[in-house]
Amino acid sequence: MQYKPQTIEPQWQAYWDQNKTFKALNPGDEGFNPDQPKYYVLDMFPYPSGVGLHVGHPLGYIATDIVSRYKRMQGFNVLHPMGFDAFGLPAEQFAVEHGVHPRITTEQNIANMVRQLKQLGLSYDWDRCVSTTDVDYYKWTQWIFLQLFNSWFDPTQQKARPIGELIAMLENEEAYVDASGDLKLAEAQGLAGLEGDPVGAIKWHELDAAQQREFIDFNRLAFLEEVPVNWCPALGTVLANEEVTNEGKSERGNHPVFKRPLKQWMLRITSYAERLADDLEGVDWPEPIKIMQRNWIGRSEGALVDFEIAGSDESLRVFTTRPDTLFGATYMVLAPEHPLVDVISTVDHKAAVAEYQTAAEGRSDMDRMAEGKEKTGVFTGAYAINPVNGKKTPIWIADYVMMGYGTGAIMAVPAHDARDFAFANTFNLPIIPVVLPDIDWLDEQAKASGLNVDESAEGSESLVEKYLQNPGIFGDCFHGKGTAINSGNDEITLDEKPTDEAKQLITQWLADKGLGQPKVQYKLRDWLFSRQRYWGEPFPILHGEDGSIHAVPEGDLPVEHPHMEDFKPTASNDPNAAPQPPLGRAGEDWLKVAMDGQTYTRETNSMPQWAGSCWYFLRFLDPKNTEAFASSEAEQYWMKSKKKSGGYHNGGVDLYVGGAEHAVLHLLYARFWHKVLFDLGYVSTPEPFGKLFNQGYIQAYAYTDERGIYVEASKVEEKQGKFFYEGKEVKREFGKMGKSLKNAVTPDEICEEYGCDTMRVYEMYMGPLDQSKIWNTRDIAGPFRFLQRVWRNYVDEYTNEFLVTDEQAPEAIRKLLHKTIKRVTDDMERMSYNTAIAALIELNNELVKQSGKLSREVAESFVLLLSPIAPHMAEELWQRLGHEESLARAAWPKYDEALLVENEIELPVQVNGKVRGKVTVPADADDDTMGELAQAEEKVAAFLEGKTVRKVIVIKGRMVNIVAN
Repeated sequence: MQYKPQTIEPQWQAYWDQNKTFKALNPGDEGFNPDQPKYYVLDMFPYPSGVGLHVGHPLGYIATDIVSRYKRMQGFNVLHPMGFDAFGLPAEQFAVEHGVHPRITTEQNIANMVRQLKQLGLSYDWDRCVSTTDVDYYKWTQWIFLQLFNSWFDPTQQKARPIGELIAMLENEEAYVDASGDLKLAEAQGLAGLEGDPVGAIKWHELDAAQQREFIDFNRLAFLEEVPVNWCPALGTVLANEEVTNEGKSERGNHPVFKRPLKQWMLRITSYAERLADDLEGVDWPEPIKIMQRNWIGRSEGALVDFEIAGSDESLRVFTTRPDTLFGATYMVLAPEHPLVDVISTVDHKAAVAEYQTAAEGRSDMDRMAEGKEKTGVFTGAYAINPVNGKKTPIWIADYVMMGYGTGAIMAVPAHDARDFAFANTFNLPIIPVVLPDIDWLDEQAKASGLNVDESAEGSESLVEKYLQNPGIFGDCFHGKGTAINSGNDEITLDEKPTDEAKQLITQWLADKGLGQPKVQYKLRDWLFSRQRYWGEPFPILHGEDGSIHAVPEGDLPVEHPHMEDFKPTASNDPNAAPQPPLGRAGEDWLKVAMDGQTYTRETNSMPQWAGSCWYFLRFLDPKNTEAFASSEAEQYWMKSKKKSGGYHNGGVDLYVGGAEHAVLHLLYARFWHKVLFDLGYVSTPEPFGKLFNQGYIQAYAYTDERGIYVEASKVEEKQGKFFYEGKEVKREFGKMGKSLKNAVTPDEICEEYGCDTMRVYEMYMGPLDQSKIWNTRDIAGPFRFLQRVWRNYVDEYTNEFLVTDEQAPEAIRKLLHKTIKRVTDDMERMSYNTAIAALIELNNELVKQSGKLSREVAESFVLLLSPIAPHMAEELWQRLGHEESLARAAWPKYDEALLVENEIELPVQVNGKVRGKVTVPADADDDTMGELAQAEEKVAAFLEGKTVRKVIVIKGRMVNIVAN
């Protein structure tokens, strides 16, 4: 019988399905063994697109399947689930375009992807499969949102606490409201136990009911706030920054996007910034991913500084990381959206300011923050008073300052900030140096700017003088550390102080004067959590007629979608059109809710696509549970992992595999939600993912015609090094495989022709798992031939005789087998599957050379080593070896240390530095013996004939080098 994967593979897939071979047992399940170690391996679950999978998608799935199969064979209880991240704009847009309800298209797409994933022989526990769109799933997404809504962040304990505890603290005067409306905790302010009330403190009972409600609502982890957002009227929804192009258009549809202040749901992720940054130390993640997360969080130490506005009772608060440069602030800049802009702009500048604000609305955040962009701005006519020298400082607006970062206002120090320097040069604003650079920087910049440079000591002094007189001629600003200059008033001087000391001195002076305070700031912004879409989780929130906000009682969850024939967003060409979420058009029976004798209106925004993916790894633990997102027993069993050194790991999932493109948002959001649940006692680990692995991409050649339009790669022919599509020459390039480049290859095509085991071997053999590689369908024949040769070692293709004997294999084969077991085991631990396959190919090639049948020891061990990579063939051969049970939980083979020891070794022999032969010597031979045997080797001896050996150098275990003339 020949190797026929098209026959073998469906049979074993059906067997696994019927016998629930890969079912993971929870505590309390029949057959659960509490002494068995657990292993939780998880893929980043996919979005169920209409086109299904291409061969690039399964790269990570095959890798985690190999891990899962290997761990089961090592005796672990393995949890390896799969699900689908199915809410969001793409599904809704597809449904709108085709006139089909998104639930129908989503379920069809999921069914197709499940078929494709099962076809690949992936050992998922399909009984745990979930979709974020399942009502039983998003009930718990809504429940978690309510935990955020009903919690606040205690800065003294650095954790979330129930909102009821905050109310109790306010009632007991353990906390108070200060004059600016901010929460102050008596303990944190050092006021606990003191007699009398703090200055400006407002007691809880002094606020009326509406003020109390407003204060509590604003301190929740989930809160409503009017914020500038990316409003796309054509799509009828708010977009995340990542969904807006640099040109200020929507990524989907290329529609204009405008900045608009809208009241939106926000999640207070900024409260967790410090923990999100610090806790990266406790997880086993790739360092580049940690760096990207730290940069996104963006921790900065500096000071908050207050600038009074001349002729006004208003003031501006700015955050700066360089308070030592305050004396060099020559102008201020506000974000165009700053609320004070309209207040302070003078009459003769209002028109220009308004025109600039309108223009800024059409620019994306990425465009506004782009390096090297020409600086634009408008003077408001107003001035601020610099608190360190009393000078009037002009206030401008410019789009390079963002309302969402810091306070939306900056003090501009053009001598020491690149963007301020460019702006000052554009508008001819003063540049005052307050930090003296080192002479090397001055010399380098002077040469780059074409200034005459005198290399003498006098020349160095001259450079300093030039810099002090006109730093702008040096072509760039100095933004490093140096020595303070031009920085003093009647009360304090920073001159001649190094930067770090100057920062400390001025910060303390500002605090003593009540003009500022030290501050740790983060670039991270609170999470905009509202979308104006139908196909997203409905918020479990009710609005009262008096403006009050109420949680839907947990017993009334889930809040399901209303049935709507028309679920299209309300599109408009008017940038000033107000958002009209589709849910706002639902019937009164859904919109209106009677509770406590009153009528409330449901929240009509929906959650973003990120919501469901923030916690899916927890639902997999116990997906049928109707009383909780997971039982405490299941959560603690699967998420807590003991360290070898004692104690527990910080992260729950033992191995999380997915693309590096999710480095920031998904991983950050999931970590945030998990930390809230940890604070509230619902999960047992502070981090969700213990180990993270990023697989590379499978890239593929793509082809463009003379118009630059992509053509179908499968129809391109190669002739004499050139490429042709329908007879016309096309250009070849390569990039990420996908529909847009028309270069996608489906796994269906490959599995139909070669079998999925061949595809699995090919994808793992292409190169290191964490690197990108180029797909070439022609190369698949190699792995297919390897599997055919394996098959022929076991099965006679003509007689169907099984070629296995109980006789022992020759010593050389046994040695190679045990070396291979060690190599493959080590490679499995390192997820180095290309080298594991190489070791199996090497062993198989030696087995092909042997006459007679395979010994049972070799035959069984080889099948077990092959099984995680090519499981269908392995199962078939395992059964033919006489085993009735699946090999899914058969013991992984162990190697014999004694058989790893070599009695003889082969060494290359060099003569005068060039290899002239090879010699086999006893492994324990001394140097003299090795030298003698090397000289006696036939080819070496012939080359030495007539020459005098001057020296023999033996490099133990590596080579023999003979010097002769």
